[in-house]
Amino acid sequence: MTSAATPQLVDRFGRTVNYLRISITDRCDFRCVYCMAEDMVFLPRAQILTLEEIHTLAQAFTELGVGKIRITGGEPLVRKGALELLQNLGRLDGLNELVLTTNGSQLVNMAEALKAAGVKRINVSLDTLDADKFKAITRTGDLQQVVNGIKTAAAVGFERIKINAVILKGRNHQEVGDLVAFAVENGVDISFIEEMPLGVVAQHDRSDAYYSSDRIKADLAREFTLMPSTANTGGPSKYFNVVGTQSRVGFISPHSANFCSACNRVRLTVEGRLLLCLGNEHSVDLKQVLRSHPGDMQALKQAIIEAMLVKPEKHEFNIHEQPVILRYMNMTGG
Repeated sequence: MTSAATPQLVDRFGRTVNYLRISITDRCDFRCVYCMAEDMVFLPRAQILTLEEIHTLAQAFTELGVGKIRITGGEPLVRKGALELLQNLGRLDGLNELVLTTNGSQLVNMAEALKAAGVKRINVSLDTLDADKFKAITRTGDLQQVVNGIKTAAAVGFERIKINAVILKGRNHQEVGDLVAFAVENGVDISFIEEMPLGVVAQHDRSDAYYSSDRIKADLAREFTLMPSTANTGGPSKYFNVVGTQSRVGFISPHSANFCSACNRVRLTVEGRLLLCLGNEHSVDLKQVLRSHPGDMQALKQAIIEAMLVKPEKHEFNIHEQPVILRYMNMTGG
């Protein structure tokens, strides 16, 4: 991988887009309650991007100055051909960072191959260390399988491994200290996330379940000393070093500390929609461009450049109201 091309993607508000998140599937072997419906209907094959189309889109973005690509899902590693796609993406000129978000279920068997493919960092979604609670949240998942996957990935030697935990009051807010202790024990980082209101959920009232990053910091202060860090991985996490350890704690705070002014990200859904903001429906259909102009890289790149004019200034999340955004997180890309 070489240095990224000169940035060409700048929105109306002067923000440079240099980070692309690509969902390669809406399917998952878990059914997490905040991510999808229990009886989720998945997209038919004809409606989703082929792996070749995903590679072409990734190439176009890197040629336009995007230096970081994160592969997401659903669970990206359940898609047939995912590893070969990652190998091909890892060879793209201009790509500085190829990273992956996963539920961890496949890491025991795939961690070594993922590192060999060029994946630098891995984020693993893990909201609880209680096996029964984990089963209730994921509906189908096995906690020990994920824990073993994290340990395997740590042994393989990725640049960084990070746990992502969505914290809800009354569900897992009492576990933040245990989760940090687990991260420290395994030499990984952790980010705590305020729930984003995507899709309608029946399991909890989002307003009642909201647990702010400031409350989490106050809880952690009883057990750990956190020092502000200058670390920046290109995403929205604000990091703190856990004093006396190699681990960092990050906070993603869409409600309590809006980060829209520095947004450098866009998302490509598995349907080929370029989603310009997680909290809005502003998008451009790049699949249509690809399939209407096969082999025309210039037409594709021009559509991407023009899409920057659609990127909104900020998200419109409101945890006190029913969500305006009805798509679930598995359809958006985690």
